[in-house]
Amino acid sequence: MFKIGDHVVYGSKGVCTVADITQMKMPGADKERPYYVLHPVWDEGARVYLPADSEKAVIRKVITEAEGKQLLGEIPQIACLEVAEDKKREQDYKDAMRTCDCKMLVSLIKTLATRKEERIAAGKKNTALDERYLRAAEHELYDELAVALNQPKDEVTETVRSILGIPEN
Repeated sequence: MFKIGDHVVYGSKGVCTVADITQMKMPGADKERPYYVLHPVWDEGARVYLPADSEKAVIRKVITEAEGKQLLGEIPQIACLEVAEDKKREQDYKDAMRTCDCKMLVSLIKTLATRKEERIAAGKKNTALDERYLRAAEHELYDELAVALNQPKDEVTETVRSILGIPEN
């Protein structure tokens, strides 16, 4: 169980701070069940309620500073995501995002950045699907690294994009 003040990664909500652990006082809610009250770090004013005993939710502690630095060093060796069939591309992207795993996010970003580069070199635009998942994966990875490394998000973004060889937008 997490403690108040912990930084956690919660699914697509990204990095959150555990603001409180409480029982819900709403009609129909199990009044004995503990809930985390999460505040997304990059969305002030937002509040997320999650049953503390949920087995479905993907929630974990933010990586440590040491793990963040190690990840930055490992980025060049992390392989692209293997997408077996074009028809299953979106499902593969969704599956990678659902893991909330930093290495998987790097793999997805590498895959999507490479695909974008190849399409542009062939005189094509990047697909809306690829662009959407690239932005989502970057957002989740850079948010977590910014918190873990205690650096501004734009610095982390610049560092990772430089390591990956992704040009600025």
